[in-house]
Amino acid sequence: MASRQQTATISKETSPLQVKGGNMPVRQEALSRVKSINLAKVDSPKKVSSYFGENTFNLTAMKEYISKDAFDAFKRWMSEGVTITIDQANEIANAMKDWAMSKGATYYTHWFQPMTGLTAEKHDSFISITGQGTVIEKFSGSKLIQGEPDASSFPSGGIRATFEARGYTAWDPSSPAFIIESNSGKTLCIPTIFISYHGEALDKKLPLLRSDDALSRAAVNLLKLFGHKDAKKVISTCGAEQEYFLIDKNYYNLRPDLIMTGRTLVGASSPKGQQLEDQYFGAIKERVVNYMFEVAEEAYKLGIPIMTRHNEVAPHQYEFAPIFEESNIAADHNLLLMEIMKKVALRHNLVCLLHEKPFAGINGSGKHLNWSLADDKGNNLLNPGDTPEDNLQFLAVLAAVLRAVYLHSDLLRASIALAGNEHRLGANEAPPAIISVFLGEQLNSILNMIENGTKDKISKSDIIDLGVARLPRFNKDTTDRNRTSPFAFTGAKFEFRAVGSSQNISTPITMVNTIIADSLDYVAGEIKKASSGKDFNTAVLRVIAKIVKETKDIRFEGNNYAEEWVKEAKKRGLPNVASTCESLKALEDKKNITLFEKYKVFSSEEIVARYHIWVHTYNTMIEIEANTLNEIVNSTVVPASMEYEEMLADNLSKVVRLKKDAGLKVIPEAINDQKEHLAEVVAKIYYVRHNTASLVKMLEKAGKLPHEKKAELYFDELKPLMEHIRKHVDDLERVVPDEHWDLPKYREMLFIK
Repeated sequence: MASRQQTATISKETSPLQVKGGNMPVRQEALSRVKSINLAKVDSPKKVSSYFGENTFNLTAMKEYISKDAFDAFKRWMSEGVTITIDQANEIANAMKDWAMSKGATYYTHWFQPMTGLTAEKHDSFISITGQGTVIEKFSGSKLIQGEPDASSFPSGGIRATFEARGYTAWDPSSPAFIIESNSGKTLCIPTIFISYHGEALDKKLPLLRSDDALSRAAVNLLKLFGHKDAKKVISTCGAEQEYFLIDKNYYNLRPDLIMTGRTLVGASSPKGQQLEDQYFGAIKERVVNYMFEVAEEAYKLGIPIMTRHNEVAPHQYEFAPIFEESNIAADHNLLLMEIMKKVALRHNLVCLLHEKPFAGINGSGKHLNWSLADDKGNNLLNPGDTPEDNLQFLAVLAAVLRAVYLHSDLLRASIALAGNEHRLGANEAPPAIISVFLGEQLNSILNMIENGTKDKISKSDIIDLGVARLPRFNKDTTDRNRTSPFAFTGAKFEFRAVGSSQNISTPITMVNTIIADSLDYVAGEIKKASSGKDFNTAVLRVIAKIVKETKDIRFEGNNYAEEWVKEAKKRGLPNVASTCESLKALEDKKNITLFEKYKVFSSEEIVARYHIWVHTYNTMIEIEANTLNEIVNSTVVPASMEYEEMLADNLSKVVRLKKDAGLKVIPEAINDQKEHLAEVVAKIYYVRHNTASLVKMLEKAGKLPHEKKAELYFDELKPLMEHIRKHVDDLERVVPDEHWDLPKYREMLFIK
């Protein structure tokens, strides 16, 4: 059999390894190239405050470029919804153009969030023809406010026919315009929504903005019951912790599965994984910290408030965490941060992996979404106050959250349903697909006493006093953390831990905002009925007690990873939906459609369209994975394994011949051992080939099915078959000699810095 071994020519300058004939296997060649890039030392870094937000057209920049009347009108638009005039829009557009050009920008784009992928953009030049051979830079208010990209290639889920190309982008003034830099120039990016010709939302941002409005109306309504008559607006605030992996680009380029799907479809676990937990919060390697510094600098220029960076649990896994911002801006900033992370990684000869489960057997990556509420005076509605009334208000909001999660856990599950997260949910590092709420011992104790009627007054000390005179009080962290809970109260905020690392957070925020708006309205209505002619505080406590009792099943304080919880959750009637397609069916549920239409977050057409688009996206991702696995098996794994098979057969044949012809003394057990090992390898190759052939047939069968049935087939049969193929491939990887195995191994990708 002719050798199929790939080799790469290596010069003395490019590799320290001396290889006979100047050649070495491609994987070994990649190993020889793994090293940090040379960076100039920075002795005196600039203060972040000196350049933070310098590439954003924020209020400070706007104020310098436009008149006071236009600036005041813009602020009223933001705070009160009073629309600016076309003349004021023209003034702002011209100012934005002048500011961008002063920074070196020559193009602008309406930057939006389609229903697939993360962001989209179409670039237009500022130039306008003034005569033959002459141009000027021009940018009008109409171009600022509205654009018209070709929408025909963006999925609509049936909202419009494919041949109907018109889609419109509309300026979102609540999120500052920004400049993206490249080596050859700069582009002004204007955050926008994306709608169809008839006004339906074709993006993920417009529903988020609608949900913020719904939440604000409901929260203001509740605040007024508690005496805050001057309350005008309430916003949701978010901070998305972004987990990610880094691997050397040389490895990435040799892994078709990482290139095509973002995760390894085959790969034997390394003898050392994360068992020692020595990566978590450990000293950050210099190559990685250099990368982190550059990411942070790029982010700070765009006004993204990265606060924390650290090693995560798995090898080569890390995290960035920002300061809380208004949800709409936090969503934009998280999308920008992901783009920066990927772009900067390439400069360091690294690749940033955002897939939820790029490596089997070790932790995957999430995006813990910290969510809270604040009024227009900056008061956090999930923070206990200084008076009994404030504490009652806090508990009323808390009760609304419990009710929202209890009644609409299906929507929370649907909001984080995607192919990548299907691998992660329920694994050792992530919450299971069962949605529950963690409050902590202190709050649970208070709620239980209210439910049982033993608490008729609520003082601040009930909530935040540790009860020991010499210890300080804490007004933020009223509970220990439960890292296994999918929806945990962590002091003044809830942490939605089940969100996937590659996701656009706009959809999870939209779902959280909408269901809590509904529950805030319910709580306000119940308080009005209960307090009619009665003591207000007593009435509020009764409403809270009723909700606490009704929603008790959603609260769980233990280990969400434990098998006992799965059994207990089933007894409580809590859904445990592992399948992406099955969980997305919540979007078609009539009660949920009614909810979205009530709060004008989605029309029936818009939410059903998302169901069809996201099921189709799931199917497409699985098909790409299956076809990539088929290619890897047949072009790389099987040929390498057959070379090893041939080597074993030749060796066994020689030993048997020497024993027969030369009288070589070999114990029978040794020959039997070689026979058994050869038989195992032959069998493994057969299993891999046989199951891969079955995979191809299954894909052909699926091509004739409607997309819901196809998704069911992929989840129930195709994915288990892929895992079965992987098991046999990984067994072969463990025995085939290194020089024959071209795919970079886990021990290399995850441990060689």
